[in-house]
Amino acid sequence: MNQTQTAAADEGMDSFAALFEQSIAEGDFGNEGEIVVGTIVAVNRDTVVVDIGGKSEGAIPLKEFIDATGTVTVKAGDTVDVYIESRENDDGLVTLSKEKADKMKVWDEISNACEADELIEGTISQRVKGGLSVTIKGGVKAFLPGSQVDLRPIRNLDKLIGQTYRFKVIKFNKKRGNIVLSRRVLLERERDEMKQKTLQTLTEGMTVKGTIKNITEYGAFVDLGGIDGLLHITDMSWGRVNHPNEVFQVGDEVTVKVLKYNPETERVSLGLKQTQEDPWNHAEEAYPAGKKVRGKVMSITDYGAFVELEPGVEGLIHVSEMSWTKKVKHPSKLLELTQEVECQVLEVDARAKRISLGLKQLEPDPWMVFTDKYNPGDKIAGKVRSITDYGVFVGIEEGVDGMVHRSDLSWSVRANNPSDLYKKGDDVEAIILSINHDEKKVSLGIKQLWDDPWPSMHTEFPMGRVFDDALIISVVDYGLFVRLREGVEGFIAKEELDEEGQKAKAGDTIRAEMMSLDTSERRVFLTSKNIGAERPAPAPRKVQEESAKPAGTLGDLIKEKLGGKLELK
Repeated sequence: MNQTQTAAADEGMDSFAALFEQSIAEGDFGNEGEIVVGTIVAVNRDTVVVDIGGKSEGAIPLKEFIDATGTVTVKAGDTVDVYIESRENDDGLVTLSKEKADKMKVWDEISNACEADELIEGTISQRVKGGLSVTIKGGVKAFLPGSQVDLRPIRNLDKLIGQTYRFKVIKFNKKRGNIVLSRRVLLERERDEMKQKTLQTLTEGMTVKGTIKNITEYGAFVDLGGIDGLLHITDMSWGRVNHPNEVFQVGDEVTVKVLKYNPETERVSLGLKQTQEDPWNHAEEAYPAGKKVRGKVMSITDYGAFVELEPGVEGLIHVSEMSWTKKVKHPSKLLELTQEVECQVLEVDARAKRISLGLKQLEPDPWMVFTDKYNPGDKIAGKVRSITDYGVFVGIEEGVDGMVHRSDLSWSVRANNPSDLYKKGDDVEAIILSINHDEKKVSLGIKQLWDDPWPSMHTEFPMGRVFDDALIISVVDYGLFVRLREGVEGFIAKEELDEEGQKAKAGDTIRAEMMSLDTSERRVFLTSKNIGAERPAPAPRKVQEESAKPAGTLGDLIKEKLGGKLELK
């Protein structure tokens, strides 16, 4: 090589060196704050050495190359994107970061997605003030306001933690590292699309599926796909529903029927029970009269209790059908709400949707028991249950009473009030005079236990006869009633009582003398004064005149009670 060539070569080398030094000075391998591609030179114990060109190398902490399982993800010779934090230091190394490079690339991707109106995916990681924190690509944190979580406010945001969704970026600031997301915008867009699709196919009478969106006291709103329909409480079940939350919870899926649809107002009325057969269609076959059934007491009123036999079918137990023997003042005295009861079907009217039920019919009818056991003329024994102005009621069997008219209490005493002779609870015997099956009434007679004494009264009870131990059966303001023998009673007026008689009480005995007989009124009068003394024949007298005329003869009485026949047994 001659001197000229040598000089030219040296000049070329100097020019290359100058250009190389200029490229380094100008940062051809990258400037601070830029991302460049480097080659991994070595993987050491704590660092990874990366060559970024231009005879520049940098050490990156090994931890930036370790995955979640603790495994190193690179080896010598691999290429990797790194971020230049600073130029060469005193050791001749460049400060690099893989993590920052990853984050910057993510920010660029997010920025591009935001500009292109694209959706990004993220996982809700934690709850923060005002909303939720969402982790997106590369571990970047974004903010999801509470108002942008769903179409409706969600009370419990914690239940969303860990859930992965797609979001729309509604605010982005790379310098401040601020990203705001919205899920609501996406849901609104989907809802509008679904709504248009639903409206195109929605018609009255069709069956559709939906999701319970909201519950009120009067019904539930069902999301049919972008449009809500009202399922009224009365259309939820053929049975009784007190509140919609007894049937549904928010989020439940339901199959309903479109009852009404107004395209102009976009109002939809739905029915659930209409998807099922009306149970009243088979009520007459399922609940024939006479069948014993079980049900639950659903409501109680003054006049009876409603019993649910199956959802949608209720029957009424009227208060009069609850007991044969008790006078039920109010159904709540016998039944309680939700109580399971057994009863009998009395009548069914499917058209009117009414079923009459009976509770007492499960027990024998006391009247039937009585009529099978007794006939007119039979002798009965019982206690006085009650006393009225016109007679005495005597209990014959459980649930069956008979009445003794005051004219049938005694052959020889015509009392103004039956209570003068009897008290409630007294044990008495009587003869059945008649049985009225239509009105379920029984007429009794006490005096019919004995023969009519009046044909022989003057002979058996002559004037002046003295009774040493006449039994006082009743004490009244105006005198005493006494029993002379079984079937014959007499009266001692107050003015005819001696001093001892004035102090007497029921159950005592008294010494008395026959004073007079009133054959027309069939009454016997006695005195306890001056017994044995001669006295003029007394004038006829009465025991406090009655407002009504006296009863007829014995024959008339018997004919009235027994239709002319009386058989004593």
